[in-house]
Amino acid sequence: MHTGPGRALTAVYGVFALSATARAGYQLIREFDVAPIAYSLSAFAAVIYILATVCLVIGNRVSHRIAVAACAIEFLGVIVVGILSHTHPEDFAKPSVWSNFGSGYGYIPLLLPLIGLWWLLRIGRRASRG
Repeated sequence: MHTGPGRALTAVYGVFALSATARAGYQLIREFDVAPIAYSLSAFAAVIYILATVCLVIGNRVSHRIAVAACAIEFLGVIVVGILSHTHPEDFAKPSVWSNFGSGYGYIPLLLPLIGLWWLLRIGRRASRG
């Protein structure tokens, strides 16, 4: 997990963990009453990014499985929140990290879990072979 692409993936997750945590922290402290659903989802996204980052850094068998689950939850979250932000825009008056499929972050939140899952499943197969 700690080779070139794995390091890059870990770095991107680390950046998203920091940015999502900072954004969610500010939103929860200063503006929670404006958009509680969106800001709570931003906090949840931050937790997922932190979890994925830590598991990618650790890189053992257990953390690998947790990282796969975190990426799957992240992708599901981006899809569900992306759909809800279009079908229930009143609940997303202010955007979350995953609103509109992560458009505020250049759609990286939509692509990142797919890349993460691809990498984690690829190295998982490689490790099981030998």
